[in-house]
Amino acid sequence: MPIPRLRAYQGPALLSYGFRPFFLLGTVFAGIAVLLWLPMFYGDIALRTAFAPRDWHVHEMLYGYLPAAMTGFLLTAIPNWTGRLPIQGTPLLALVIVWIGGRLAVALSGEIGWIAAALIDVSFLTLVAAAAIREIAAGRNWGNLKVVAMVSVLLIGNVAFHLEAHINGVADIGIRVGIAGIVLLIAVIGGRIIPSFTRNWLARQAPGRLPAPLARFDVAVIGASAAALALWIWLPTGTVTGGALAALGVLHLARMARWAGWRTLRERLLLILHIAYAFVPFGFSLSSAAAFGWVAPSAGIHAWTVGAAGTMTLAVMSRATLGHTNNTLNASLATQAIYAAVVIAALARICAALEPAAAMPLLQLAAVTWCLAFFGFAAAYGPTLARPIVRPAG
Repeated sequence: MPIPRLRAYQGPALLSYGFRPFFLLGTVFAGIAVLLWLPMFYGDIALRTAFAPRDWHVHEMLYGYLPAAMTGFLLTAIPNWTGRLPIQGTPLLALVIVWIGGRLAVALSGEIGWIAAALIDVSFLTLVAAAAIREIAAGRNWGNLKVVAMVSVLLIGNVAFHLEAHINGVADIGIRVGIAGIVLLIAVIGGRIIPSFTRNWLARQAPGRLPAPLARFDVAVIGASAAALALWIWLPTGTVTGGALAALGVLHLARMARWAGWRTLRERLLLILHIAYAFVPFGFSLSSAAAFGWVAPSAGIHAWTVGAAGTMTLAVMSRATLGHTNNTLNASLATQAIYAAVVIAALARICAALEPAAAMPLLQLAAVTWCLAFFGFAAAYGPTLARPIVRPAG
């Protein structure tokens, strides 16, 4: 007998599946955080946080927004991987409350103390990792434990961030650990869903060359990425690090070339996934240049975070929302505008790091387009996320 996708559930639709609250609240928070960041950057406002202004901004993107988007994806994907019923209702609400508590605790850490803030904040990823391990183990789906490993990297990075910020006044290693975890997560999940979705669409719409299936080459690239990123975490500059990162940029480009992305120009829901992944090799190349001292480190960092992570999360969230609410997989004009805005935000932020003389207007452009993308997602998809699925009669 097939396992039902949902239990009988009578509560709010927003708590019926993991993607609903975390996609909606996460995107709203991502917009609000950047709206706060620019006035903080200019010194116009200050939060009662124990973090330096830059560290608060980085932390809330790396360990605030991105874990929310990741959790929404995992709580939706794991039932498909394991055949188990999804987390919903009160347990899901508890996770949401813990995530919100973390955001408030970090913002008020100067008042409540860094230890209390850290304990509240890191408890979210701890609970997510525990829930994922429990479901994967119960479903005996051991192959997906590597995804839990990526969650654990983020958890370790978050702990390191709090400790480092308290001891040194600023966080550096904790930032790089978080970025490395996100890049590896995109490499693992993106390498699974992008060629799969592309193959399925091309087989129906445009017969011809199909993406290459997952192979040893992909595993080798991910393994080499983990090694190069570990080197970058501990030694972000130098010839050896620069050479390793440059090589990974080439390898990820070669990996992308196997996915036939140029054949998806007509299907925006697919094209944006390929564009998002393109920021991964771009980030490796820019970080390599930074390791050699040729460009500012923030260029590569923002290629990975704003470009790869920001674009990929919006791409996956829009597709997952449409697919899991019985809507047609079609990129509306609003969705395409969201995609365009986040790509512009990424390019503007990278250019701000590459061209300091034009940094201020480029930073403002990046902030405005980022907010348009994330508030735009909340406005376009929020009603769908908050209402029950209407199933056809009969």
